[in-house]
Amino acid sequence: MNPFKALLAPRGRELPSPVPPGSTVAEAAGVGVRLGGRPVLDSVDLTVRAGEVLALVGPNGAGKSTLLAALAADLPVDSGEVRVDGRPATSWTTAELALRRAVLPQSAALAFPFPVEDVVRMGRAPWAGTAREDEDDSVVAAAMAATEVTGFAARPFSALSGGERARVALARVLAQSAPLLLLDEPTAALDLRHQELVLRICRERAAAGDAVVVVLHDLGLAAAYADRAVVLHGGRVAVAGPPAEVFTGELLGEVYRQPVEVFPHPRTGVPLVVPKRLA
Repeated sequence: MNPFKALLAPRGRELPSPVPPGSTVAEAAGVGVRLGGRPVLDSVDLTVRAGEVLALVGPNGAGKSTLLAALAADLPVDSGEVRVDGRPATSWTTAELALRRAVLPQSAALAFPFPVEDVVRMGRAPWAGTAREDEDDSVVAAAMAATEVTGFAARPFSALSGGERARVALARVLAQSAPLLLLDEPTAALDLRHQELVLRICRERAAAGDAVVVVLHDLGLAAAYADRAVVLHGGRVAVAGPPAEVFTGELLGEVYRQPVEVFPHPRTGVPLVVPKRLA
């Protein structure tokens, strides 16, 4: 029995319906956010579609994590509107919102030494009392296998390395089985193998019909795995579109204040972004 189910198990929830590929799952319309009296997002428009991986990129302080938190309805907006599953995000109850979007924050911390499997199982709490409750064991097992954490399922979360914690946190998000995944720098603490693993999982979830929004600092990963990229600069959208079209040396050099070179991979043609360095 999942000890966390009672937290998100009120009756009368409206369950999400399947969304056709390409349909809008979430959107920001003219969104503005101020933090500490300072504007962090300014008139941001964004559409998130089912079946795609959308990468949010940009320099530190550009507003990537703030935009992700606004899309998750974890952060109130000062202007504009965020809509999830066709309705204003604020109109959903906490339990109904948890059925529609799953959020991976930048860092995962727990006050108690829960075993890894219990942490992953927390992701199933929104489905308590529904017909899909019977899927809990299989979904949790599949999420742990996908993120390669099954081997330490019984270990306390607090005893894991930073990279292991990051993968367990991702497994919890996958177990939530929400049609919208919002991932904030999921590769930051990971080695090369597991960075690729996480982005392959993103692509697999998109291929299965989910919408995936991922904040990335690695432009190479964004170019290789994202269907669309949104480049944020100074709290605004500088450009949005397929990485092969919007990742140009001129634009990225201006946004990051660092001269870069962009050229196609010799085998795949995917854009490679490297800083210009002295010989």
